[in-house]
Amino acid sequence: MTFQPGGFMRRSFLVAAAFIALPHVAPALAQSVDRTTVARIIDAGTNHSEVMVTAEYLSDVIGARLTNSPAMRKAEDWTQAKFRDWGLTNVHKEGFDFGRGWSIERSSVRMITPRVIQLTAIPIAWTPSTPGPVSAELIVAPISKERDFDKWKGKLKGKIVMLTRPNTGSEPGTAPFRRYTGEDLAKFDSFQQPVYDPETADRRLKRLDFAKKLDAFLKAEGAVAYANQARLDGKLVHGEGYLFGVGETPTVPGVEIAAEDYRRLARLLKAGMKPTLEIDTKVAYDDSDTKAYNIIAEIPGSDPKAGYVMAGAHLDSWVAADGAADNGAGVAMIMEAARILKTTGMQPKRTIRFALWVGEEQGILGSLAYVEQHLATRGSPNDPPQTGLARFYGWANRWPITTKPGYNDLAAYFNLDNGSGKIRGIFAENNPAAVPIFRDWLAPFSAMGATNVVFQKTGGTDHVFLQAVGLQGFQFIQDPLDYFPRTHHTSLDTFDHLKADDMRQASTILASFLLNAANADKALPKPPLPTKPVVTDPYAYPADDDD
Repeated sequence: MTFQPGGFMRRSFLVAAAFIALPHVAPALAQSVDRTTVARIIDAGTNHSEVMVTAEYLSDVIGARLTNSPAMRKAEDWTQAKFRDWGLTNVHKEGFDFGRGWSIERSSVRMITPRVIQLTAIPIAWTPSTPGPVSAELIVAPISKERDFDKWKGKLKGKIVMLTRPNTGSEPGTAPFRRYTGEDLAKFDSFQQPVYDPETADRRLKRLDFAKKLDAFLKAEGAVAYANQARLDGKLVHGEGYLFGVGETPTVPGVEIAAEDYRRLARLLKAGMKPTLEIDTKVAYDDSDTKAYNIIAEIPGSDPKAGYVMAGAHLDSWVAADGAADNGAGVAMIMEAARILKTTGMQPKRTIRFALWVGEEQGILGSLAYVEQHLATRGSPNDPPQTGLARFYGWANRWPITTKPGYNDLAAYFNLDNGSGKIRGIFAENNPAAVPIFRDWLAPFSAMGATNVVFQKTGGTDHVFLQAVGLQGFQFIQDPLDYFPRTHHTSLDTFDHLKADDMRQASTILASFLLNAANADKALPKPPLPTKPVVTDPYAYPADDDD
């Protein structure tokens, strides 16, 4: 799970006051669950599981998979080969315009006066190399808005600029590793009131150019490099950056420094010690192919007119570690569900399609490209084209929705992007007609801890744009483990943080859900096709565009 530019939350758990009570009634469109088949799936997914072997190769051998990087190209080839080895058909990749590849060859950040300390730091994605080791004095110049530029004009020449305002630290008040309690899960079973605020969306779009303007300002002022403070304590670094488009590459090298190291530098500056920093980074750009590629594979259905069901997870990751929990775990479980269904000889009525998305970390761009290519478009053909993050922020506010011939072929989509925690249930995504169906499908797995069908919507990952065009996109509830406090996008996202028993359980449940959806008499019920809503609060006054 992942998309979180500038601190945006990957999921939204806003809880409305009113709880929805829904009867447990089996719908007429769902056939009864074949528990003999479920038993075969459980056997294949537990006694004969390969999910951790898949996850280990993705994490340890291929490693971090930044979109369009050399490692991502290896992951594209390897995942296709595995699908073919297991006997899946129509294995292919589908491309869309993305931007530059980028990878780190080496990186060193040291304080060299008043004493020598090797700091924990990482280059910010898509920023350039330093011209060899560069040493300079530091200046704390918090810049987060365009109006901050005037304050620092004429003060940055020859300096390494510390852009984050130092804080005092954030020692965690709760254990970083946890599982959901019944009380936690009950809070998700609530209706989330939709909010339509186009003025806020417009302001967000205007702010997307800030990173380019900041880079131009730092270059014009003669800054040597810049540094940000990592947002989490514990010597964790992230290295997220978003200027990946062709022609958008920054000119000033940037690094993210661990919070503890960053605050030490800031304290020394306050004490008048004038610390000197040495930065030596070597990165590589790859422009050999500016398209990014989703990976698609299928188990063909017996009825070519029945459409297809689908499961997906994003293959891309950030570069601070190996992308194990985010989202190598989800990819491994999607692939394991495919292996289970294929090797047990299941013959679905509908085709079961598996998708490994890319560009999720840069704005859910891979699944958006799939929606536009196969399912629906938004807005007028005369609307100006949007690229990069502007596509993420602007797309859902374009009207009208125009469906494509393949729109009604999709009968259900299931997403996994919450780390390696076991499945505890599924979000109905404000779709009341799906609730009783999912309760029946989960019933065989109550002893495995998966019992909850909750009404709430979730956001921030690859099912959202299917929902945005009125299709049946769903996300599972997974135990959080240490996902958000420690591994999400960080330098701790390695294989060691994956839980094998949980991943075997989740792969098994996903395989069962896919088979139930593929064999159901009818497709899962769709929500209404969205139309342009009225503004939620027509009396609100807009915030300052530069806030």
